[in-house]
Amino acid sequence: MSDRHEHEHHHGHRHAHDHPHPDPDPRPHPHPHPHPHPHPHSPTGLRHRLTHLLKPHSHETADKLDSALESSARGMRALWVSLAVLGLTALAQAVVVAVSGSVALLGDTVHNTADALTAVPLGIAFVLGRRAATRRFTYGYGRAEDLAGIVIVLTIAASAAFAAWTAVDRLLDPRPVQQIPAVAVAALVGFAGNEWVARYRIRVGREIGSAALVADGLHARTDGFTSLAVLLSAGGAALGWQLADPIVGLAITAAITLVLRDAAREVFRRVMDAVDPALVDRAERALREVAGVREVGELRMRWIGHRLRAEVAVVVDGDVTVRQAHAIAVDAEHALLHAVPRLTAALVHADPAPVPGEADPHLALAHHTAA
Repeated sequence: MSDRHEHEHHHGHRHAHDHPHPDPDPRPHPHPHPHPHPHPHSPTGLRHRLTHLLKPHSHETADKLDSALESSARGMRALWVSLAVLGLTALAQAVVVAVSGSVALLGDTVHNTADALTAVPLGIAFVLGRRAATRRFTYGYGRAEDLAGIVIVLTIAASAAFAAWTAVDRLLDPRPVQQIPAVAVAALVGFAGNEWVARYRIRVGREIGSAALVADGLHARTDGFTSLAVLLSAGGAALGWQLADPIVGLAITAAITLVLRDAAREVFRRVMDAVDPALVDRAERALREVAGVREVGELRMRWIGHRLRAEVAVVVDGDVTVRQAHAIAVDAEHALLHAVPRLTAALVHADPAPVPGEADPHLALAHHTAA
């Protein structure tokens, strides 16, 4: 084996990290270690060491699959629970719409119904995400969540268009609102149901890293505030102002448009492989603390569904052996798995530190990467 081959290393094992990350915040921990452990002399530290002894680090494919299934199961549970709550909320509001004729409440009901139905594409995405990778879909089916996010954005847009059309129609042809107290109660029911679902979806979505579920939660939160706006419609109608109902309907349309913007931005960033820059900074700090890593080169991360993957090049001493370079790469990957929440796989490439007069080892690839 030539010296050049001996100095280069490409580490491409896929591992799962079975240690939970209790802190999903991408900001760095004050502890210098990328994943601080309790002091070995404390009772917690002793328990931690015994846990590692009896259940050592596991980076097997089966463990990665278990983690993925657990995340998908939590997402599915969040979807079905919120579907039930929003379904009952929309049903109660629909009954009041039938007896009152409130266009503001109609717009809110339609929006709640659309929000409940977004559980269908998300549920399909979570089911697909459980499937193992194939020779055609080598990264698995996690991207189905991004497609579901696009469907959700289109659903929000459609509900905004319908609410606007209904409000304008009623503005041009005003009609009195009946059963005003029932409309007010339905508005409060809509707010309570949507706010509960919003909190639940956003919390679970952030914990499992699902942008689509977070976008759906933001959608539900806006629905809650639009439900409160229906109270203004009821109050105006009680005072005899017929235009209050369609005007509030237009205000609801504007609110839906705002959440459409936020949800579209979130989904667009995920589709374009955007990650929080703080996560990149955190990963670089963790890599620089690994013994044997002299410098961190190109670092890339991307979301595949609600899981992260990373690719990184690290610079090591040019005199180390292949085995030593491999050990450094394993340590680097291990540090990343500890430091970056929801990271399930990392591809680490070790480059030899350059010496004066030595040609760039990647020179043969230059014409392939030229713009």
